[in-house]
Amino acid sequence: MRKADAEFVREHTGFAIGGVPPAGLSNPMEIFIDEDLFKYPEIWAAAGTPHAVFKLTAADLLKITQGKVVSIT
Repeated sequence: MRKADAEFVREHTGFAIGGVPPAGLSNPMEIFIDEDLFKYPEIWAAAGTPHAVFKLTAADLLKITQGKVVSIT
């Protein structure tokens, strides 16, 4: 795993870095969710722009992305 550059992110998600939402991506891709997110009662995700976010739980994130929970940190 490595950090994606701005061009790669825009090309593969349809969104700019800082605004990539967890759903609605322009290309399907494998999603990884850090298991540590489940320690928090709420988390915040980008909502399509670098200036918009929304509140959800890690369980919500898992449900909407069908991601894979992994140890990242």
